[in-house]
Amino acid sequence: MVISTPAAISDPNRIRFAIRRCAVLGLVISGICWPGHRASAQDDATSASQLSAAEVAKIVEDDDWVLVDTRPTDAFNGWALDGITRGGHLPGAVDFPAGWLDVEVKGKTDRLAAALATKGIRPDRHIVLYGIGKRDSQKVAAYLGQAGFRKLHVFDLKDWNADKLRPLVRYRNFQLLVPASIVKRLMTGQLPETFGETKRVKFVEASWGGEGASYSKGHVPGSFHVNTDHFEPPPSWKLGSPEVLERFATRYGFQADDTVVVSGKDPTASYRLAIVLRYMGVADVRVLNGGFDAWKAAGYKVETQSVPPPKSPGFGTRIPKRPALIDTTPEVKRRLKQTKKFTLVDARTWAEFIGTTSGYKYHFRKGRIPGSAYGQATFTGANSLTPYRNIDNTMRNAQEILALWKRSGIATDRHLSFMCGGGWRAAEVLTFAQVLGLPRTSLYSDGWIGWSNDRSNPIATGAVGLKSPERP
Repeated sequence: MVISTPAAISDPNRIRFAIRRCAVLGLVISGICWPGHRASAQDDATSASQLSAAEVAKIVEDDDWVLVDTRPTDAFNGWALDGITRGGHLPGAVDFPAGWLDVEVKGKTDRLAAALATKGIRPDRHIVLYGIGKRDSQKVAAYLGQAGFRKLHVFDLKDWNADKLRPLVRYRNFQLLVPASIVKRLMTGQLPETFGETKRVKFVEASWGGEGASYSKGHVPGSFHVNTDHFEPPPSWKLGSPEVLERFATRYGFQADDTVVVSGKDPTASYRLAIVLRYMGVADVRVLNGGFDAWKAAGYKVETQSVPPPKSPGFGTRIPKRPALIDTTPEVKRRLKQTKKFTLVDARTWAEFIGTTSGYKYHFRKGRIPGSAYGQATFTGANSLTPYRNIDNTMRNAQEILALWKRSGIATDRHLSFMCGGGWRAAEVLTFAQVLGLPRTSLYSDGWIGWSNDRSNPIATGAVGLKSPERP
């Protein structure tokens, strides 16, 4: 049986209107409102046809069907959560977690509608909603039912997961992004999958400035605060020398054989610190996927008490242990000549890229590095990484990130060096590339500020000859 709702709405704009109308009335999840409403959405959700693993296997490559993973993004990426033995998603599936419906963010209705369109979740196609048990899939079914979707089906992933002959896809380095539930287990002394070689775990909150910036207002319990000024000191805020990084490691008690989990209110600060720690030589560095908001959304306890960093006998190896992770300006200049082997990916806004703005209050030179490629961040705004993030600030799926680069002609078989103004935004995009398993990636840490501070370096401006990005 197919879910019974009013006639399907085929126009994406009407879907957006229907969702917005219900959201304004506050009735999206309650199931009271959709065009031509006749029954509650929850009743319709429970009447969606239940598919078996064998039936799903037959439709995996059928273009008339869309497989939609309604579990948390971390499960889609590769983590084995909710008691299952294998992590990852069905081949060809897209993600639309039920948890996104609970996120409170500006423009939520439009962003959810845009996500449906991007993922090909349309009323004219059969939509298979799957998860562990029924909770998540039925919640999304109710939401879609309100927008006029009628070809809805549900599938419990448990049987598929239990059969090791049935494939699941997970990202090569999914473990770099950690879900809140795994962090919670680590705090109790457990060692979940991928932590088998862990000697000690250190929990860190990263932000610019002192503890008053965000840390004292709430952080993951047991986390100590790291002020980013201590590894990229003012007034230049460029990554410090090996000597500066040695002092930084001593100050915060970091050791080369640590496992470090980084979180924070601003995800870019977390990714910036994570890349720096890997560059220095820390063995295992992870980031809380979605940042501190993910921890709060999980309903876990928040701590406001200050935790001092631990003492250590020393870092244990020469810094940097992984110098290839961060490119110097001379290296970038040399590699830019290797046009078939190397691409410098600029993760700034379009306005910064074409030279309309510098993007910073303390830096005034505008433009881009000649030969760099626009990384499709966005047009403008302080948070230029929205196209790389889901509505809950977790990493978007591989297909969608790769599509951003494809529009700019960025070939992933080349060495990709990511840059922005000073290394924060680019560190996040670099981490996502590493999660996907791209073989040759690095960070141009000095970025536009470091490049343009040297007046002898060439710059380019304007959009002549460039392909303008699509507006989100």
